Amino acid sequence: LIFNIKHFSDEVLAVYLLSQHPDFKNHKLLRTRDQSLLDQCEIVVDVGSVFNPATKRFDHHQNTFKETFSSLRPELKQVNSDVRLSSAGLIYVHYGEKIITDLLKKTKDVELTPNQLTSIFVKIYQSLIQEIDGIDNGVPQFDGEPRYRINTHLSNRVKQFNPGWTEDKTPDEVDELFHQAKEYVGKEFEDKVQYYGSSWLPARKIVEEAVKNRFTVHKSGEILELVRFCPWQEHLREIEKEIGGIEIKFVLFNSGSNDFRVQCVPVKEGSFICRKFLCKKWFGIRDDELEKVSGIEGIKFCHATGFIGGHKTRDGTLKMAEMSLEAED
Repeated sequence: LIFNIKHFSDEVLAVYLLSQHPDFKNHKLLRTRDQSLLDQCEIVVDVGSVFNPATKRFDHHQNTFKETFSSLRPELKQVNSDVRLSSAGLIYVHYGEKIITDLLKKTKDVELTPNQLTSIFVKIYQSLIQEIDGIDNGVPQFDGEPRYRINTHLSNRVKQFNPGWTEDKTPDEVDELFHQAKEYVGKEFEDKVQYYGSSWLPARKIVEEAVKNRFTVHKSGEILELVRFCPWQEHLREIEKEIGGIEIKFVLFNSGSNDFRVQCVPVKEGSFICRKFLCKKWFGIRDDELEKVSGIEGIKFCHATGFIGGHKTRDGTLKMAEMSLEAED
């Protein structure tokens, strides 16, 4: 239940989320600031100057409002956020888990364990909702380390659904633009949920298994082998933090027929500076010349910066990792 001549991504997303929840999906949407009408509503978001989950009032504009994801869900220590919640964040924190569960069951026939649901709930907040919260509340993104990351630029895209300053729109026309924006952000949210449920989560299982079996690959425990290639870097960092006391240097995986890879683990996400590079004398060399330099038969290439290399066999990539691990450079 919201009213703005201009509509912004937080209230649009909040209304979309409520439309996906079984308790509210059949409710009529009323966009108003008339307090006498708001008092008759079952749930109110983004207006009313009241935050009270017990009475389903979810405004965040009053100067007494200080809540963050971390203050309302302190048990989820994976999130350490000082970003005040917007209406989208408030609805997500209170109703998001049920919405995610139902959406994945309906679209992907995926049943989540409690731990899996928590992982996806946290990731969607960090990759989508927190950005909306930060922008809507005018929270500076940087003060040393970033408080939040802008991954989608959804707020800017939703602005395009507002009437231009030279346009005169009737209330009904403005409402129609709001509904178009709601469908737009809803698709973005659904895509996120489906990605984390059907792609991100299975990759997590593969990396967890690789970490569990790391000492069967090499006695150091610093070389992982993936049974199947998947996006692994983000998962590895999270698992390392959860376990503590481990730092993986190299990851092995099959890249195709007679084509195996050894990749170095970067010091941080998106970096090409690695915890340990492949042997420096191999950098930028291929095939026969690299066989002579390395002494490894079947070796195929080493990238010019030494962050990845290839071999014809799995055992060959393991040899590359072992020699690089022992190399002083």
